[in-house]
Amino acid sequence: MNKNDTKNHKANRLQNQMILTPFFLDEPLPGLESLAASDWLINKPRLPDGEKQQRLSALHKPLADFTQRSVLNGKRPVSIAGDCCTPIGVLAGLQRAGLDPILIWFDAHGDFNTWETTPSGFLGGMPLAMLVGRGEQTMLKALDLIPLAEDRVILTDARDLDPGEKKLIEEASIIHLPDVKSLLNSSLPDGPLYVHLDMDILNPSEASAMNYLAAGGPSAKELQQVLKHLSRTEKIAAVSVSTWNPKMDKDGQISPKGYSAALGWMIGVFILVFLAAAVFTYLG
Repeated sequence: MNKNDTKNHKANRLQNQMILTPFFLDEPLPGLESLAASDWLINKPRLPDGEKQQRLSALHKPLADFTQRSVLNGKRPVSIAGDCCTPIGVLAGLQRAGLDPILIWFDAHGDFNTWETTPSGFLGGMPLAMLVGRGEQTMLKALDLIPLAEDRVILTDARDLDPGEKKLIEEASIIHLPDVKSLLNSSLPDGPLYVHLDMDILNPSEASAMNYLAAGGPSAKELQQVLKHLSRTEKIAAVSVSTWNPKMDKDGQISPKGYSAALGWMIGVFILVFLAAAVFTYLG
């Protein structure tokens, strides 16, 4: 597949290829492995000693390979991981397979910090900035990833922003839609869609087993409506989902059985996201 094919890429007709990376950044998150079915690809390389960026690069390289192979085999990669840095590997794989996607980033946070704006130095708060060529670039360079043009990125929600990060988003050319329901009436740029869903976008009353909760946010029903709308475009070529933390799910609010059943997509493919004490089920 080459970039000339992407405009007419009918992604809803694809079969999913689930890819599990059971890590939070460069630290193993063994509880995630309970999600996997026998046909899932497991990205669990031995990471080298060294700086976190080097270790993450070693983690993302096989994820890029899995993603590329999935696309070239006519499947839609669906990446499951514990953090929001793994989209670096997914995007690298999509590019290698000839796709130049529009990135739609669902998140309670902006993930748009750089070393100059971050108050914490947390790499997990930087990946979206990285993907458009801002700030930390070690991992992109290690994967030969070409940063996305900012006008091909849609950030939705991002209700919990650091001050410097907020200013950076306002100055950038990314499209920021604070209300996820705005996607229902927004025209999308041409090209295949890569949808990244950080589960903490949901209201904490419905999804509390997350690392970084933020007050407010859409309900499961509202998010379901938006996802269904996106599915009807027939352009979703890749999906990634983070950041359920099984260590925090002490009450079984998000069961492994449910979560694993949950992660397919649309029209013969589906997404289910398990929330609070119940389940919201999305069928495209």
